[in-house]
Parts: sequence; C-alpha cells; structure tokens
Amino acid sequence: MSYFVILMSRSTILAALFAVLALTTSGAEVNPDVTWKITNPKLPKVVVVTTGGTIAERVNDNTGGAVPSISGDKLVAAVPALKDVANIGVCQFSNIDSSQMTPELWANLSRAVDAILVRPDVVGVVVTHGTDTMAEGAYFLELTLKSDKPVVFTGAMKNASSPAPDGPGNLLDAVVQVCSANARDWGVTVTLNAFVNGARAARKTDTTNPQTFMSGDKGYLGYIAEGKVVRLNVVLIRQKLPIPETLPKVVFLSTYSGADGSLVRFAVDSGADGIVIDGVGAGNVDARTFEAIKYALAKNVPVVISSRVYHGTVAPIYADAGGGKTLQKTGCILAGDLLGQKARLLLMLGLGEYHDDSKALRKLFDPRSST
Repeated sequence: MSYFVILMSRSTILAALFAVLALTTSGAEVNPDVTWKITNPKLPKVVVVTTGGTIAERVNDNTGGAVPSISGDKLVAAVPALKDVANIGVCQFSNIDSSQMTPELWANLSRAVDAILVRPDVVGVVVTHGTDTMAEGAYFLELTLKSDKPVVFTGAMKNASSPAPDGPGNLLDAVVQVCSANARDWGVTVTLNAFVNGARAARKTDTTNPQTFMSGDKGYLGYIAEGKVVRLNVVLIRQKLPIPETLPKVVFLSTYSGADGSLVRFAVDSGADGIVIDGVGAGNVDARTFEAIKYALAKNVPVVISSRVYHGTVAPIYADAGGGKTLQKTGCILAGDLLGQKARLLLMLGLGEYHDDSKALRKLFDPRSST
C-alpha cells in the first residue's frame, strides 16, 4: 500500500495528526481499517470516515491559526450522545485541510467508502471533511460510489478551539440522518447546520457563517430537528461513472471582462484533456476567448461552458461571437445548471469512460433529456 504524507514545520507538527489511509489509485481491492466501539448491539452500525478539515482542527499556539490536530477517535469521543443513536466505527482516511484535497484523493476515498459499505452490518457512512471543497468531494462520491447505502458529508465552520464549535452537533445530525428511514434514496448529501443538501446541488455560500451550504432553486432535501429527519424533497438526478485508472487532466477557468483567451490556449498547449470555462450570464464569453475555444476544439480538446452566476442554467440564447448559441453550434458542451467546479469532475470521469465520444459526453451534461 502507498501512503500520502503531509509534512509540517516543527512549530505545528505537534498540533496535527497525519495518518492517511493507504489506498492505491489503480482500483485494487482495499480493506479500510475500522475501529469499533459497540455500546448497544441492538443499535445500527455507522462508520465515520474522517478526512480532516475544520471539524478536526484547533488553534495552534505557535502559529495563531487553526491546524489539523484531532484524530478520528477523539472526534467521535467528543460527542457522547452518539452512543444513543448507533454503534460507531471510525476509519481515519486523512487529517488535512480540504484546500489540499485532490480528485485522486477523492477517488481513494470513494473506494474506501465502498469497501466499508459492502459490509452487510454497516447501514451507512458519515464522512467528515473540510467545507472548502466538501461540495466537490461529495459530488465526486455521488458519481462514483457503487453502494446505494446513505453517505453523509459533514464538517464544521468553527474549529474545536471556538467558544461555540458546530462540529459535534453536525456529526450527531449526520449519524441520525444515516440511521433514519426518512432519509433514504438521497444518495450522497452535504449536511451541516441541520440542513440536508443533495451533493449535486450543494454550494458553499458564506466564508465563515455556519449556515453556509445551500441548494439554490433546487431546495433543501430536508432538515434534522430534535433527532428526527424531516423530509422535504427528492433527488431528481442520479448519475454513476466508474473511476478510471488514471484521471484525465481537466482544467477549470473563469472568464472575466477583457479576457484574451491566453489561459485557454495555455491549457491546451500544456496537455489538458478537457477544459471547463465559467462564462458570464447564461453561458457567454468574449470574442477573444471564443477564438481560443475554437483553437481548443480544433485540437480535439472538449470544452464545457458553465456559468459563474449562482442560480439558473446555461442556455443557447445569444448568437454573437462567444454567445451561448454560437458556442454550442461550434461544438462546446453546455453544463446546464451544474456548478463549474463540479462540471470539471463530471467531465473528468466522463472522459475516462467515453474518451472522445462527443455524443456520450454531451448526453452526460444533459441528464434530463430523453434523447
């Protein structure tokens, strides 16, 4: 097995734990280490897979900032009410800030979670994860997990040194959700501050406020109140793709006023297998970026157009140079209502499965279409 190691300066090494679960990227069979604490044999079994993030951080005296410092076992031990909900197993995958996460690590995480869920006595998994990239990580697992058992991503916006940390309550709510019959068929969710978001729709909307994850016009799937799940919505789109042995290189760019397309050309010349561009409005770019996009398409590099606007969908409306209609006619794929960073992950997995099959890739970004 291979190990992912993060080195820290001596001033912070005592404040963090960096035990990372060893998993290969080749898709080989994995058998994650799970430590169990059985308190009541009649209760269901839930595994908490810890990856790090603010929920597992404390303020370091030397640096004055929060760093990874709490192991998975201690994270669970800090929430004694869990023993009344489920028998908890702990699997420490990593202990890193989620700004350091990569698709390769999410691929390993997906394999680890599937290996846990295949156990018949496990009803579901809670993944503790940093909020910075939680929505992307949850979506990656939503696309790639083979199991239909519930998987809940949760974390915290306030670290454990805060006077009012939100991590313990979020962890308890996540376990309650996994065990609830009222929370089935949601796939992977992002659940913080009592609200349940579908992985595809979830978006972080505030840098520091605990009420940060929202689902826009899709709406929350539900919420947790007094230890019970209140169901509000169903998940309309569920897509599944295998994890390729090597993840294709997909570049994400955002356009802006006065962009000249040079970054698009650089991405192509640097070996990008695909490009996702956050356009303006309903999915439009300026004329010089449009010329660069045509350069990419001529080199057989697929280009997906998303929007930097929070709500709504990318649509083929405008027919000027760089308008959404022109981009679609030129060969770009429109991302619909999918967030650009998530469109990157979908294109990455889509390229791994369909390669240069443009029809299949286009269909992937139009899952509501019947044709």
